[in-house]
Amino acid sequence: MNLTEFDRLFTRLNELIDRVELLLPANRNSETDTSYHAYRWSHDKLEGISNFDQVEKTTLLHIERQKKLLTINTTQFLNGKPANNALLWGARGTGKSSLIKAQLTEFLKQGLCIVEVPKSETSHLFEIIRTISSDGRKFIIYLDDLSFESSDNSYKALKACLEGSLQAQPDNLLIYATSNRRHLMPETMKDNLDSTMAEGQLHPSDGIEEKVSLSDRFGLWLSFHPFTQDQYLDVVEQTLRARKLEMAEEARIEALRYATARGSRSGRIAFQFAAYWMSLKN
Repeated sequence: MNLTEFDRLFTRLNELIDRVELLLPANRNSETDTSYHAYRWSHDKLEGISNFDQVEKTTLLHIERQKKLLTINTTQFLNGKPANNALLWGARGTGKSSLIKAQLTEFLKQGLCIVEVPKSETSHLFEIIRTISSDGRKFIIYLDDLSFESSDNSYKALKACLEGSLQAQPDNLLIYATSNRRHLMPETMKDNLDSTMAEGQLHPSDGIEEKVSLSDRFGLWLSFHPFTQDQYLDVVEQTLRARKLEMAEEARIEALRYATARGSRSGRIAFQFAAYWMSLKN
């Protein structure tokens, strides 16, 4: 074989290697940095969060039932007992995300870890779970403000991870998600019109069945409702006192005006008002 033939052979081999590398998955490091307890999944890897948002459960007012049930569920999980994936749904700004963050604050010393997964990364859930399953610690996968449009098929990865996949959910992780939608997907009038009656029984349309089946795979549902005026003012007063400000009548009136202008009464609006009020007093 002459030199020219060798060159052609090596060129063909290089081309073949390039094609094989495209077919093979990238070699990623599946080990996690155990010096962190809070992580974010980004660019196909876990990124540690050193200064995570610490929320004390006692500061979350008027969601006592939700706090109790989620704390029991997390305790069961950490003790190696049966526990459910949880969906926290309902009115915006009422403490859903804060309650999940409070789990990490409360159970940090027991070794609990949390991985925040953006909605755009839900299609990578199986890869995330494989990465976490090799770590001996207990993890909560945190999906915040989760919802899917009708044309978005990424919900199928979440649906399979919750139940239905041959790959069982590892014992060292749970999924906690928040959403403003109970069924995580938009519900249309057409879905209801496509439902039928047969022998006096209502048969939901395939569209409704598909949407309900996703949220049904969460074993624990916790609903959050808009605050009453008194509940909203309670949170305002607590937040102002934490910032060394008194809840005078002037602050009360302005807090109500602020909520009316925003069209909502919630813990989030109360915190925003406190920051606004403090800026006026300084």
